Amino acid sequence: MKRNCLAIAVGFALCAAAPLVLAQSANSTTAKAAQPTQARDNVSSTSNSTRQHDTKRAAAQLDAVSVQADTLSIGSGLMEVQTAPKAVSTISREAIQQAAPGATFVQMLSTIPGVNASTDDNTGLNDGNLTIRGYTMDEVGVTVNGAPINDAGNYKIYATEYGDTENMGDITVQQGFPDQDSPIPGAAGGSIAWVTIDPSHKAGVDISQSIGSYGYNRTFVRLNTGDTGPFRSWISYSNNEVNNWRGPGGSKVAKVDAKTIWTINDKNSISASLQYNREAKTNYMGLTKAQAGTRYQQSYSPTFVVGSASNNNFYRYHYNPYRSLLVSLDGEFTLSDNLHLSVVPYFQYGYGGGGSGTSMTESTSSVPMYGYVNADLNGDGVITNGKKVSVAAMSYNYTYRPGVVVKFNQNIGQDNTLEYGIWTEGARQQNGNNYMAVDPVSGAPADAWAQTNLLRYSNGRAIQSYDQYTNSTNRKAFVTDTWTPTDQLTFTLGAAYVWTNRSGYVYEYPTSQRGGTYNQFGGNADQSWHKVTPSGGAKFQLDDRNQFYLGIGKTFRAPIAGSLYNPLLGSEATTGLQSKPESSWTYDLGWRFYGSRVSAVVDAYASNFSNKQISGYDQNTFQTVYLSLGRVHMRGLNTELNVKLSQDWSIYGSYSYTQAIMQDNLNSGGDGIYYTRGKTLLNTPRNLLNVGVSFHHGPAWASLSTRTSSAFYGDWSNTEKVGGYTTLNLNAGWNFHDWGFMHKPYIKINGFNLLNRRAFTFASNISAFMASNPGKIKDVNGTTLYASSPYYSLLEGRSGMITIGASFF
Repeated sequence: MKRNCLAIAVGFALCAAAPLVLAQSANSTTAKAAQPTQARDNVSSTSNSTRQHDTKRAAAQLDAVSVQADTLSIGSGLMEVQTAPKAVSTISREAIQQAAPGATFVQMLSTIPGVNASTDDNTGLNDGNLTIRGYTMDEVGVTVNGAPINDAGNYKIYATEYGDTENMGDITVQQGFPDQDSPIPGAAGGSIAWVTIDPSHKAGVDISQSIGSYGYNRTFVRLNTGDTGPFRSWISYSNNEVNNWRGPGGSKVAKVDAKTIWTINDKNSISASLQYNREAKTNYMGLTKAQAGTRYQQSYSPTFVVGSASNNNFYRYHYNPYRSLLVSLDGEFTLSDNLHLSVVPYFQYGYGGGGSGTSMTESTSSVPMYGYVNADLNGDGVITNGKKVSVAAMSYNYTYRPGVVVKFNQNIGQDNTLEYGIWTEGARQQNGNNYMAVDPVSGAPADAWAQTNLLRYSNGRAIQSYDQYTNSTNRKAFVTDTWTPTDQLTFTLGAAYVWTNRSGYVYEYPTSQRGGTYNQFGGNADQSWHKVTPSGGAKFQLDDRNQFYLGIGKTFRAPIAGSLYNPLLGSEATTGLQSKPESSWTYDLGWRFYGSRVSAVVDAYASNFSNKQISGYDQNTFQTVYLSLGRVHMRGLNTELNVKLSQDWSIYGSYSYTQAIMQDNLNSGGDGIYYTRGKTLLNTPRNLLNVGVSFHHGPAWASLSTRTSSAFYGDWSNTEKVGGYTTLNLNAGWNFHDWGFMHKPYIKINGFNLLNRRAFTFASNISAFMASNPGKIKDVNGTTLYASSPYYSLLEGRSGMITIGASFF
């Protein structure tokens, strides 16, 4: 009977995956093995996928090292014991629980060596910025419960969409290169993975309420079913609101997360996870150094000028609505004593976009002409030929993305583990730009989601600046062998074959007959890329405390969807990047020490990055920019240290030295060839230092931490540098005794930037090739190089929040 049940469960998991394989849409990530009731880790119970490669001998070694370090999690949860022969860091649930309740996974990673993380605000409601060893966030693969969440077209990450900290289990960063089984073709650099917590065996309700600076208000409720036969589940809801700390507007974010585990027996299980997000927020405007010096807290304009066609900076135009859904399963099946099967199907849906402002002209003509509308736009009752009126625009995106990872993990004796499998997905994305009339008095768009009340031509077609559809298909076959010939030696060797195809169409100014460059043009495109990505590593376990390791890996990232259509867009292709994949070779050399009171990690690395490509939105031109930077060499040192001073006190510190040097000049097309060879990548400070002191005694706990970033460049030519900065932050709380039906009541305080520093945290304008050119420098062709001021994200001033919570029943 049990065998029949297992067969049905395996069949269910594979059947759930089958339509996803055929549907052509998706992406996913590493799967680990087993359920919490097993010795083997699985993709939905821990984010540290490196442990799934351990042989039986290596698993015993991990137990010995963990005992030596007292626990797997050290440094108040900011470090964990690692065994992989490459750079890996994990943030445990202990640290996550002490953080701000609405924080994103990006904010949680700020102490990880090699990570440069920042955010426009401290509430977690406005995404964030991140680089790892100089690799930007869209060059780092990210998964949740084994499913990929990088945008299927451009690989961007929008951290606010995913998860509440109350539901986060742990978060793992592989700074250099991902595991071979990771279903993330967009990882030219490393990877980030995090998981949601497993449901508890006891039923109850968890509730918390937070209030804070700038009208911050957050309510969180989670229902735990406890054990109901072989099933146990939780579902949570959070409502988050805050006003922007600079400029008008604010953010409203609602999230629903859920997880269910079906424990078939002690060796087989299926878990199901869900993350739903609905957000509507006003973006922060990036500021130049001059603007910030004039007024640090300015952003988009709070004023709509009635009758003016120049309201492009009105804050209600710069609106970012989005809703997303991620559903995934994790089937973990023990087929024999030495063979394990993981099946991780997933589906991702998303709709929304980013708003901006422009103007259009009233016209009585019935001919479809981009920029002209046969409608009364200003509400004066007549259509006046030649009358320019402010309108709202939104660049929108629909995503349908199914996929599946199927993986076998086979023990060959005590000393050898072989992992092999496939990953496939097919994502469909529709992109475009719609326009809406606005209220002539308030300036409010007719539909902030750009789904109704669109401006249309007389033929009924919505007016658009572009219409783009892309199928993105990814296929991957992978294998990794881990061999531990002795208690001291571990060797790994792996490879993956990655194949990516993008096909679709793009039309600029669809159906427009205005003439010149505003007539419809475009067409279809189809292109494939493929690459073999080998990796290997060796580790020497000197004793229970000391490890030495060497890791080598190659990565691959197919070009973004937008670059596929450059040849169709005429002269615009000259400023676009070429459709060549990124690739990188990364080398890690490190030492780990895990003692009873002191733990330390030192990792030296080198990366040779080829054909670096970047894309992003320029808030000044309202255009997406594509650039090819060629080769970049990264060199650096990542370290972390934890000292347990006593049972109550500990100190944690991490330090990163990063050198990211461009090896080629930047060809911007019409603006000339910029002399970037030998220059440093923007947003890459040489030095990052984190130091924190933690206290925990009885019901009281607290941590005081500082983060110091050195100066960094804001333009590719390194003509503008912004100064470094230091922040001081506080987390503290008190855990009360149970009282009646109220269990584990607590109070928590989170304070940020206590010294109220002002600083630039991230350069957002990728088209700032040169910040200034007072000497009128010319390129090799005699073109005077164009200069434009970079704009930046800013450090939020002193702020804080207080949270009270408890479990009931």
